This record gives sequence, structure tokens and C-alpha cells, in this order.
Amino acid sequence: MSSIDEIKARIDIVDLVSETVELRRSGKNYTGFCPFHENTRTPAFVVFPDTGTWRCFGQCNEGGDIFKFVMKKEGWDFSEALHYLAERAGVQLKPVTPEDEARQEEHEHLRQLLEDAVTFYRHNLFHTSQGAVALEYLQTKRNLKPETIERFGLGYAPDGWETTMQYFLNKGYSVDDLVMAGMVTQRDDGRTYDRFRNRITIPIRDGQGRMCGFGARILVPDDIPKFLNSPQTVLFDKSSLLYGLHLARKAIRRQEEAVIVEGYLDVIAVHQAGFENVVSPMGTALSENHLQMLKSLARRVVLALDPDAAGDKATLRGLQVARQTLERSDDPVFDARGLVGFGARLQADIRVAVLPDGLDPDEIVARDPQEWGTLIQQARPVVVHVMETLTAGRDLNDPLVKTEIAERILPLIEDLPNPIERETYRQQLARLLDIKEDLLHIRKIAPPDRPRRFRRTTPPPPGEDTAPTPLQTIAMVRTAAQARTGFVLSVLLRRPEFLFHIDRKLQVYGLGRLSEDDFPSGAYQRLFLVLSESVNQDIIEPDVYFLDHIDDMLHEVADGLLKDEHNKGDDRHEGTQDETPDERLIEEVLRVILYMRREDFQRRVDYWTSKLQEAQNAGEGEDITPHLRHLVETVETRRKIDSALKGFQGQISTTLLSDTGRLLR
Repeated sequence: MSSIDEIKARIDIVDLVSETVELRRSGKNYTGFCPFHENTRTPAFVVFPDTGTWRCFGQCNEGGDIFKFVMKKEGWDFSEALHYLAERAGVQLKPVTPEDEARQEEHEHLRQLLEDAVTFYRHNLFHTSQGAVALEYLQTKRNLKPETIERFGLGYAPDGWETTMQYFLNKGYSVDDLVMAGMVTQRDDGRTYDRFRNRITIPIRDGQGRMCGFGARILVPDDIPKFLNSPQTVLFDKSSLLYGLHLARKAIRRQEEAVIVEGYLDVIAVHQAGFENVVSPMGTALSENHLQMLKSLARRVVLALDPDAAGDKATLRGLQVARQTLERSDDPVFDARGLVGFGARLQADIRVAVLPDGLDPDEIVARDPQEWGTLIQQARPVVVHVMETLTAGRDLNDPLVKTEIAERILPLIEDLPNPIERETYRQQLARLLDIKEDLLHIRKIAPPDRPRRFRRTTPPPPGEDTAPTPLQTIAMVRTAAQARTGFVLSVLLRRPEFLFHIDRKLQVYGLGRLSEDDFPSGAYQRLFLVLSESVNQDIIEPDVYFLDHIDDMLHEVADGLLKDEHNKGDDRHEGTQDETPDERLIEEVLRVILYMRREDFQRRVDYWTSKLQEAQNAGEGEDITPHLRHLVETVETRRKIDSALKGFQGQISTTLLSDTGRLLR
């Protein structure tokens, strides 16, 4: 994408012109009085959002794009308008060099190759015996009409290791062309083979409709992975693409609403049902960049998620609304706080629609298209969704449950920039929990990993209440856990490959792998998720991944952990004759993790013991079986942790103790 195209993509012409002209909506366009000539009585100035252009049908009879508008309004030449709009859009301008021209020419060559591939795959779908199987699947199993298949350019990749490659070599393309376009995979030994074989192919285009790559779905259930994307190429960047945007743009602008679903075929089916404002990420984390693209077109963004993705367990995980990558089978997860933060920064209305159990969007519109429209219309604000999800089916008379819910929801409320919204949600939460609203007003407290700031060094002013609020008390108690998890996370940031060794050792002990649930802080949880994904995808330098995919807040957390001198003890271990420094450090990290889990499961044992006693005291009518089962399972896990800890001689090393302070004792 050129700098000019990027500027046009980032700046909404309606927002730009509205700063000068009072616009009124007229159908899908906007009208107003022309700012470039006087004595006008007719609103003959029209802005066309779909094309990003404007025109005066009155006295001056001029028109153009955002550049022409700024040039005429300010009296600037193109260079001045370009620099102004680039700064406004946050686009860095660079002089065009011969290398840039050569690169642009190469990109156009690759785009032409991909366009030819669309034609090739489409021919195989409609005119080959193997393609007939794929066509039948699309028409009978996915209920897609021929015109829909044609509109989205669906095709079929033949079942052969070199069939596609040989076809395009005969057309004059080179192996390097095919590799650079992501159609052919090249092994380390130089051997090449078709990336997509015996799969339905789905062309991926950018917001301007230009070819970037392909998605592909299996036909044989036993094949893996189920979905396969083009690899990262000069044209295909998952973090800057939304599937279907070039076809959804007009509907999103017209309805001022964009709907995000998970799958490519879901997008296609919902479009076919008449709801054309639907897009999907490229099987990757939904980023602020994605939301910025949609915010330029719509005021409201709705996430249509299945219950597992939007449910209690996944409510406050990392910012990953879609599957982390279509080449993997991880469950989609949902981060409320990240979305609240994005919505605040972008001034966007982000909402959540939960789909009925077990149904995908294509199944819903096939059953009843109106049901889809109702679900989207009833989408709830993020905070309301989290509030209702966390309280559903919970015992709201239990003080511990009330505390847990308040602790998880209040940070979302505090992140909202509008004081009226904050107060409204606090009142709603207080009514829901049946407590006084005053208890939900959090005082300014120190970050949870710096406990010393809770101690007052000077006497309080006369009359000041020094008693901590309930949430302050919770934060103080959790400080020790924050210190431990900070140590673990700081080591993994420096040595991400340690994660494999730690997970293997935990499994040997009969315990689950390290997960985000081991980290009490929401920021630490999201940071661990991004880190673990980078490790699983063989990204050796996780910092690069962070820079591309995490927000400013996580950047600060990661930088703080990496720069914190208290967490650099891992580089000073000498080891013993029988242990390398790496082995010693892995052992210390593992020991801290086991201590953390030991404390967590001891709290669970205490909780279920009290629940069991309450059930027994309630008399014969109370069923104690569920409480007993939970208690037995929890005690068994704690026993495994105790057994694992016995395998370590001594306590945590003095180096580690000195680095993390008495909170690790």
C-alpha cells in the first residue's frame, strides 16, 4: 500500500469535511453548502463516502478526494496537503526511491499472479471431477448459492503436490514468484510443493479489493489443519487485513455498524442472507488497528461470539477475539478490558452479541435470518456483558463471590473515560450485588507489584480515614502473588524457550501446563498469552511479536519486567558442577510456580471445606455430593503439588530471595 492509499484508508472524508461543512445525511451520501463559493442557497455540495470523494454541483462545479479538498480549502499545493494529511493520519512519508519503484512493480506482479490463481482455482471448482466434490459441499452443506460462490471467488486447489506449481510455471511465472506469493512452500533443502492441496480456496483481498493471499478449508475431515492461510508475505499481513471488508464497506458505512465474526464461511453465509456489514479477522488477534479501520466507517462495532469465547472462564484473558491462528485449534478468547481501552481511545461503541449454544452464524441465518438481525440489535456494551456473564448462575449472597465479581468488573468501569458511564455502571453493579455503592469507589492505590507504597511514611492529615477499602485489602493480599508471577514472567520474557521445559516438568508431576490462570494480574495474563503464542509459533524474539501485536499498556508492563533490576537474578546464577545455569534457573522458576499453585489450591481446599460444612449443617435436604467431589479433586491436586515440592532440596535460593524481597518468603 502506498503512502497516499494508506492516508486515504485512515482518514474518513466525512469527518474531514465536517470540520468545515455542516453535512446532513442523504441516503448513503452527505450534502451541505459548498464552502468554496458564496451566495449559495442550495446544498449542492455532496460527499460520497463509498468512493472517498466530493463534488459541488453548483457554481464552482469542482470535486476530488481528501487531497483536493484540503488543497482548495487551504490554498496549498499537493506537497503541502500531503504532508498535512500524512501527519494527521500518522503516516510516515518517505521519498520514492528506485528501490521503492522496483518493490511496487514486484508487488503488482505478485498481485497479478494471485488474480490468475483465483481464476485457476475457480476453474478447478466448476470444471473438474475433484472440484465437483467441493462444489457440492459448498452448495449442500454450506447452503451457498452459485452467485455467492462467484461473488466471493471461491475455488478448489487440486490434490497434487506440484499440480498448481507446474501450471503456473508453464504460464511463465517462476518458483520464486510462487514462493513470494505464498502459493508454494519451500523446504530448507530447497524442495518445493503446493501449499494448498485438495482444499476449498478463499481469496483474501484488502480493503481496496486487491488480492493479498488465500485461506483454504479442508474437504476430508481427517486432514489437518482445518483451515490454512497464506504465510506472511509482502502482500499478506494478517494484522492489517479484515476478510470481506472490500464487500462490506458500503453496508458498514450505510448502517454505521460493523459486525465481526470468526470464520470466512460465516462471513460469506451472513452476506448471502442480506447482512453485508460483516467481516472477520484473518484468524488472528483482533487488534486496535482492525478496530481503527472499522471506526473510520462505523460508529458501532459488534463482536458476534460463541458462548465459550465470551463466557466466564475467558472473560478477562488476552485481546484475542478470534482464534490466534487458523493453523491451530485454540479456543477463541475474549478480553473485556482490552476492548474497553480500545473503545475509549477510539471513541467507539464496542458491543458483544452472544450466539445461541452450539450454533455458528451461518447456521443461524440458515434457520432464521431475522434471528441474526435480532441478536445483533440486542448486542450489549462490553461492561454490561461481563457483568451479566460473571453473575449468571452464581450465589450472590456469598461475600467471596461478591468480592470476586467486583474485583473483576471495577477495573473495566474505571477504564471508561466518561464519568457518567462510570457512575451508571457502578450503580448498576451495586444493585446487582446488593451492596452500598460507596464500597465500589476505588481510591487511588499503588500498582499491585509495589507493596511499599501502601505504607504511609508521614502521619495522615487530621480527619482522614486511613482504613483501607475492601478492594485495597485484596490488592495488598495479592501483592505477594504479583511479585512471584513478576519473577516468573520476567525470566520467560528473557528466555522464552524455558516454557517448553517448565511445561514438560509440570506434566511429569501430573500437573497442568503453565497458563494465564497462574497469573493473578490481567496485564500479566495477556502478556503471558502473547508470549506463549510467540513460542508456539517458533518466534525466537518475542519482543518483535509484542511490538506488532500488543497495546501500549502491555508494552509498559513488558518493559518494566525486562528493566526491573529485582528480576535479573536469573543471569547471575553460577550453577553447580552437575547443573548448568539454565537448569538451575528453570528449577527456581518451577519451584516458584509450585509455591504459587500450592497457596492457590490451599485456598480452594479451605473454600470447599467451608461449603461442605455449610451443606452438612443445612440438614438432610441439602445435597453435599457436588461439594464433596470438588473438595476431593482439589485435595488430590494439592497432594500432587506437595509431592512435586518434596523433590526440591532446600528453599528458594538466597539470590532469588534477595531479588524479590520478603514477599517470596
